[in-house]
Amino acid sequence: MAIDLNCDMGESFGVYRIGNDVEAVRHVTSANLACGFHASDPNWMEATVALCAAHGVMVGAHPGYPDLLGFGRRSMEAGVRELTNYVLYQTGALKAFLDAAGCPLQHIKLHGAFYNNMVRRENDLLELAAAVDKAFKGVIFVTLGTARGSALKKAGAAKGLRIALEAFPDRAYTDEGELMGREHKGAVLNDPEAIARRAVTMAARKGIESASGRWIDMEVDTLCIHGDNAESIVAAGRIRTLMDEEGIAVEPLSRLMT
Repeated sequence: MAIDLNCDMGESFGVYRIGNDVEAVRHVTSANLACGFHASDPNWMEATVALCAAHGVMVGAHPGYPDLLGFGRRSMEAGVRELTNYVLYQTGALKAFLDAAGCPLQHIKLHGAFYNNMVRRENDLLELAAAVDKAFKGVIFVTLGTARGSALKKAGAAKGLRIALEAFPDRAYTDEGELMGREHKGAVLNDPEAIARRAVTMAARKGIESASGRWIDMEVDTLCIHGDNAESIVAAGRIRTLMDEEGIAVEPLSRLMT
């Protein structure tokens, strides 16, 4: 068994620091870097690319809605063409820094409300993924693993797309297999040991347990920890230890999806 461990990183802006990238990068195999619309700026993008390169961590773009004040967590109404342009614009900016550093673009993972909204718009998601694949050939498109995830992944493969399915050990889930909204109590887990053991269960059993205790089978290619959740960063090292004990390799997506 093998799984990728990713983290949202590079979310600082100007003099404001968000998250603990220096610690997180020691434990993950892939990083999702903010591209300026919901967080980050050119200087932080360059610095975070360099940090990931120094630790051998594969980099992906983490494009969001143009919502810097709301950290990309506020929903917006937009058509596929407009959304595609948001992703192309942000990913193109990050790729310039990756090219300058001699690093590949491994994946694209949408951020916040953009990410959540597209989970419910599968046809639009496939259209968006096809458009970005045309611009960044072979890039892996990361989206939320759900009960329908395997079917979505197969539909993408039929179009020549590489889609990876993601789960969140530090987030609570609804009985429908979607992330519980952050406005709900208990939506973000704060016990590092519980987060770590939940991660191993997700990887080993290929599924998640909802907040009500319901088990939901789903394919999982990558696990995400949140860099702005201090307990998740503490859990990251424990996740690696427990994965080793269970014989589960932790590898970047580019190796898992060859």
